[in-house]
Formats: sequence, structure tokens, C-alpha cells
Amino acid sequence: MADNNDKEGRKPSNGESHLEPLANGMSHKKSGPEPLSQRLLRIARANLLVILTVAGVIVGVFIGLGVRNVDLTITQKIYIGFPGEILIRLLKMIIIPLVVCSLVSGAASLDPQALGKLGGWAMLFFLVTTLIASSIGVVMAFIITPGAVTVDKPAGLNDEIPAHKEVIDSFLDLIRNIFPSNLVSSAFQSYATGYKLVKLNGTDGKPNITVEKVPIGTDQDGMNILGLVVFAIVFGVALRKLGEEGEILIKFFNSFNEATMVLVSWIMWYAPLGIMFLVAGKIVEMDKVGALFASLGKYIACCMIGHAIHGFLVLPAIYFIFTRKNPYTFLWGIFTALATAFGTSSSSATLPLMMKCVEENNGVSKHISRFILPIGATVNMDGAALFQCVAAVFIAQLNNTPLNFIQVITILVTATASSVGAAGIPAGGVLTLAIILEAIGLPTSDISLILAVDWLVDRTCTVLNVEGDAFGAGLLQHFVDRQSRQEGTSLNEVRLEGDPSPPPEQSPLIEKKEGRGPKGDSPIDSESAL
Repeated sequence: MADNNDKEGRKPSNGESHLEPLANGMSHKKSGPEPLSQRLLRIARANLLVILTVAGVIVGVFIGLGVRNVDLTITQKIYIGFPGEILIRLLKMIIIPLVVCSLVSGAASLDPQALGKLGGWAMLFFLVTTLIASSIGVVMAFIITPGAVTVDKPAGLNDEIPAHKEVIDSFLDLIRNIFPSNLVSSAFQSYATGYKLVKLNGTDGKPNITVEKVPIGTDQDGMNILGLVVFAIVFGVALRKLGEEGEILIKFFNSFNEATMVLVSWIMWYAPLGIMFLVAGKIVEMDKVGALFASLGKYIACCMIGHAIHGFLVLPAIYFIFTRKNPYTFLWGIFTALATAFGTSSSSATLPLMMKCVEENNGVSKHISRFILPIGATVNMDGAALFQCVAAVFIAQLNNTPLNFIQVITILVTATASSVGAAGIPAGGVLTLAIILEAIGLPTSDISLILAVDWLVDRTCTVLNVEGDAFGAGLLQHFVDRQSRQEGTSLNEVRLEGDPSPPPEQSPLIEKKEGRGPKGDSPIDSESAL
């Protein structure tokens, strides 16, 4: 019942025409052509937030380029990005209540069969699109050959290279984080494997001393969003199993979720200002941007072209094939969230705005958006997978290391799998890049080159990540609507065929009606069958 009410209360998706109803029930169309000035003003008002966000990005670029000519201290550069820092703090503040409450209410509002179908279709979509993105990255890297250039390694970045970690330990850490030992600490810490060297004496009496690198568990700063997602889904299913006893707690999470979305709508109006200073501050912080672009220009171009192909061609094509709707109208509806993703470079921080956009502009129901989008923000990393494949081939070309077919397949599989555990934070994909390099035997020290331009590439990665999440929610909405229509039709047919009522000539209700056919195909019969 809640699903039907939610579906009826949803706003029409982009591209759907809707007429203004009159009191007598007739539709109303405006008489006469609308003046151009009024039409432009109406469009500007309807898309004011999008216009302000785009203006914020453009103005931020000009501010950053202009201030670069001024000799500023490091402290002054940090101060420039302060309004942007406030935006990120506001968005991160509501991530935990939004993710937990939305997933609990979403899982509790769906029956287990529908929950399994939605989750299965979502994971299939995320897996297929991530594999396609990884393949595009590898193909683009072999076509453009970004490693066939002379690159000067920037100084001062070696300290930021992730510590070496075994591939098996990385995947074990992913599984451990799915089952957190402490929910409270999961809000700000995640599990990570460290190593210590243990000296072992020989057992045969000889003075043989061997050193073994033993993995030990450590806690690192950073939200364990994967563990929170799994717990929230399981907890929501448990509440549904309780029946009436769980209704009070479900209503609590629903109310909490709605209040959080109100806060999101307020934050959205601050987003253009915060994005402007985020972009300006990042441009000011970079040293020798021109030299970096000259040496790493092919790598940057390879990543961005790959992201553009996947974001503007592949994902829209998949959406159009299954829904037969205009995918670029869908993209326009989430443009504010995409611009925020570019400014914040964090898919987790963009999650609240994405929920707001797909629900209000693209007609996705709350049950679907608030269940699928948090999962997508955690496991769906198309942009990160594509960038990691490009970076792996780029580093292999720099080191004149030819890659055979098995190594290419290893890159594809490892990038797809490791992107699931990539943190939805700035530079989260770089941390998992070391896993791929270790898997194919490439030096992790060259990650410093990736870090030099990651501030730009990571933004397009984030845009592609959140775009994939949104298209996934749109496809699932289409799937649910189609299923509901099919079930309604089949239910109608079953009731008409299996109607236990007496034949028309024996029914007293039908005998009172005149002009009725032998099969009872009148409007009244149709309504009663429904």
C-alpha cells in the first residue's frame, strides 16, 4: 500500500507533459503564445539552482587563475578554500543519518521478494557498467598510449604513496569491513591491515633466523560506509519481520529521513558558493600546472575522453535501450548533483543532493532512490575503475613493461573488484590503485605521478560514479513500474477468468442491468474485477 501511495505521489519525470487542472476537472492550456522574456524568466526560475551551480564552477576557475598570479602564503591559500570546506563538512555531517535511515526505511518498506529483485538487478547493472568502464579505460590507454612521453616525477609526493599491501589482505579487509565489530567506530574508522616483522629462530638447532611479515589489524581514519550499509539493510529487513511491533521504529526512521532531506534542500542553496571556492582553492594550491599538463597531458586526456565516452554515450545508451526515454533529459535533472560531485570530488558527499534531484526532477520514488543510491555510492565506481585501468597501463608503458593478455584480464577483474571497496572520498581510487599494480608486478612508487594530477581526474571520476548511480535508480524505477503494470494486468485477467459468480443470466445484479453482453464486459464489471 505504501508503494502505491508513493507512486501516486511522485512527480512526473522529465519530459512528461502535465496540464494544470481546473476545478471542473478539465485541463487548462494557456491561450496565446508566451512572450520570449516571460518564457526565459520561467525557465531561469525553474533551473535557478542549476544555473547558480554552473556559474559557481566557472567563477571559481577564473578566481583561481586570477589569484595564482598573486604571491600567497600556504596559509592564505588554505583560507581561500574555507567556504568550500564548510560545504564538505555540511554534506559529510548528514551522510550517516541519511544512509542509515534511508536504507532502514527502504528495506523495511519492501517485501523480501521485491528487495531481492531490486538488489539483484542493481548489482547486475553496477557490475556490467563497471566492467564496461574498465574495458574502455584499457582500450583508450592502448590507443592513446599516454605512457609514451617523458614525464618528470614531481617532488614532495612520495610520502603520500599508499603503503604496500598484499592483494589477499586487501580483499580480506573488504570482507572484514562488511561485518564491523563496532557500529559506533564504523562512523569514523575502518579496518585496515598493517604489517610487522617477526624474527623466527631455526628449529633444527642451527642459528638460522628468518623474518616473516605478519599482518596485524589496525584502525584507520575514514568512515566504514560499507559496514553501515550492510547493517542498515539487514536491520530494515528485521524490522519488517516484526510486523506491527516494528511499525513504530520504521515510522521513526522515515521521519528522521524526511527531516534529513529538508536539511539537504537547505544545503543545496549554499552549494554554488561552496563549489566556487572549492574549485578556486584547488587551482591556487597547485604548483606548475602548465608543466604538469605538458608532461601528463596525454594521461589526463585519456582519462577524460574515457569518462566522456562512458558518461555521455554508454550509460545513456543503456538507459535508452531499456526505457525508451530521453537519457539527456534525465541527465539535466541531476545536473546540480553532477556539478556538486565535480566540486566536492566525493560521491558520498554528493549522495544527499543526488537523492533530492532524482526524486524531484526525474520521478524516482523514494523507496527506490533511498535504497539503491546509498548502495551505489558504496559499490558502484565506474569512474574509479576506468581511471585505475588507464593508470595501470600508463605506468606499465612508462616502465616499458609489455602487458600480455592475462595481465590485461587481471587489470580488468582487479579494477572492477577493488572499485567496490574504494572509499567515496577524494582520492579514494588512488588508494586501491596499488592493489592493481601489485597484482601485475608494477612499481607502486609511480603512483606519485597519478597523485600529481589526481585533483582534476578524480573530479571527473566522481561525476561518472554518481551518474552511474542515478541511471541505475532510473532503470530500477522503470523495472518496478513495468512489473506493477504486468501484475495488474495478469491479476485482472485471473479474476475475470476465475470469477466464481454465477453466469450472467443467473446473477440478480446483472439481470437488473439492461444491454449487457453475455460476457459481462461492461465498465462496471471491469471496475469490480480490479
